[in-house]
Formats: sequence, C-alpha cells, structure tokens
Amino acid sequence: MELRDIEIFLTLTEELHFGRTAERLHVSQSRVSQSIKQQERRIGGGLFERTSRAVRLTPLGERLRDRLRAGYDEIISGIEEATATARGQAGTLTIGTMATQYQSIRTVLDLFRQRHPQCELRMREILPVDPFGPLRAGSIDIGILWQPVREPDLAVGPVLHSENLVLAVAAGHPLAGRHEVELEDLGDHPVVHPEGPIPDYVWEAHTPSTTPAGRPIRRGLGIATLEEALRAIADGGVVSPIGSDAASTRQRGDIVFLPITDGPVLHYAPVWRSGGETPLIRAFVQAAAEARTRPPSSPGSHTGAPRTGAASDIGA
Repeated sequence: MELRDIEIFLTLTEELHFGRTAERLHVSQSRVSQSIKQQERRIGGGLFERTSRAVRLTPLGERLRDRLRAGYDEIISGIEEATATARGQAGTLTIGTMATQYQSIRTVLDLFRQRHPQCELRMREILPVDPFGPLRAGSIDIGILWQPVREPDLAVGPVLHSENLVLAVAAGHPLAGRHEVELEDLGDHPVVHPEGPIPDYVWEAHTPSTTPAGRPIRRGLGIATLEEALRAIADGGVVSPIGSDAASTRQRGDIVFLPITDGPVLHYAPVWRSGGETPLIRAFVQAAAEARTRPPSSPGSHTGAPRTGAASDIGA
C-alpha cells in the first residue's frame, strides 16, 4: 500500500465523503474511489459502506484506521523533522533577555514557534552589566538588547519594542514626594553604576553621565546585580533609572518609581554574533521584522509606572 493510498484512506475516514476527500487532497474523486477499491481488493474485505446518502466505516475499516493512524502520523512527523533539519530549521535557539523583557517580545516568540514547531526555543536572562558576554561565550544565540550596539563582531536586527525609564528612589528620599522628575534632578544625587564589562556608550544610553545643562551626574555605589542595586536604592544612598516594564510588574514598599519627563527611551533589538549566523537566527530575525506590524499580545511599552514597586532588572 502506497503512502498516498494510506493518506486517501485516512482522510476519507475523517470526511466520510468522496468529494470532500478529493477536494482536501487536491485529487479527482475517481482517484479516491479507485484507491479505496484497490485497498479493499488487497485486504479482501470492505472498508466502507456506501449508500446514496452516506459513507460509513465498516468494523474492518475502523480497525484498519486505528492501526494505520499512529504509524502514518509517526512517518509524517519523521519526514517533517528531517526536512526541517535539512533546511536548518530544527534544533535549539537560545534567546537572552533582561528579566521581564521576554513579555514584550511575546508576539515575536509566538510567530517564530508557529512557523518553526521543530525548533526548541529556550529563554535565558542577561545581566545588563554584561550584555555581550553571553553572546560571545556562546551561551545564547540572540540577545534582546537596548541600543546602540556598536561592536564589530555583533550584528543588530530591527527594533522590537521600546520603553521609557523611571527613576527609582527610596521611599524616604527627598525626591519621593514628587510626582515626576527631570534628568536635571540626577545632577543632585549619586546614581548606581555597573561593575561589569558593559561599554560606556551602552550605559550612557541608559544613565547619562551629564545632565541636559552639562552638570556631571555623580557615580555612587557600584553594583553587579539587580538585587544589589535595589538594596542600595532602598537604603537611600543612591538613585537609579529603571525600565518601566519592570517597574510596573514588581511592587515593594521601600522604593518609589517616578516618571522622568525628559528621560531616555530604550529601544530593544535582537543582537547576534556576526560570524555565527544560522538559518534559525535568520528565521527569528525575519519573524521579528514581520511581528513589528502585528498588534502586541501583551503590553511592551509604558509611558509611566507605579509610584511603588520593584524593578526586576536595571534597564529592563
């Protein structure tokens, strides 16, 4: 029995109509009838009861359907998996994001999974103090990073989403009673700075080194992790811009988030190793480019944030 004949038989068991089966498989109705008759002759028994009003499976046909279905599905799955592997669309793709940022790219992730079901998509967290390290170490394939990225060994894709920054201050801080702040206010208070290999130009997009009037913004305590930053901010010794996405999803009573009226806007894009581009990476970037025109499945950008809450990552 040819694979096509099995497909015709199984489709007819679902449709129970020769015309609809032929239409679904893009063959003639006579081809369907001929295939079923040939199968019945080979087997030596009727598989379907045909009347002018209906087509029904015989008990023999039901048993054959049940035995063939699992094997046919396994064959088709194997063919599809082999085809996807040959085209470079199977395997594992590891995406790195900064804490809650994966929620803002859900439309891209859903589109990619829909198109490449044979690919396993893994998510890992990137620390903002070392945005390029996991890429260069090969622990992630693509990082969703704020711009600009000007590294000769890294390629940058289309912007996926943007978010405003809010200022995180201790609940007892002099700024905590304000409804909003300006970048100029940062000239009066030390800010946290990252202790890691993040390039200065990347951090400058997050926390400027000078105010709009040209006053230097003082560096306070150095931090390596978010938890260190939150502890330092809650103690009142430093303040820090924080991504509004994170601020809107975490709450704590000892930190207040204030909108920065003229603050930076972070634009996030996929970044990957220029020399390590794979078909899966190209497929993800293609999905990213197309997903920008689709409505997001969850909020990915905020213009403000709650006045109390905990950021889940610096700049995330």
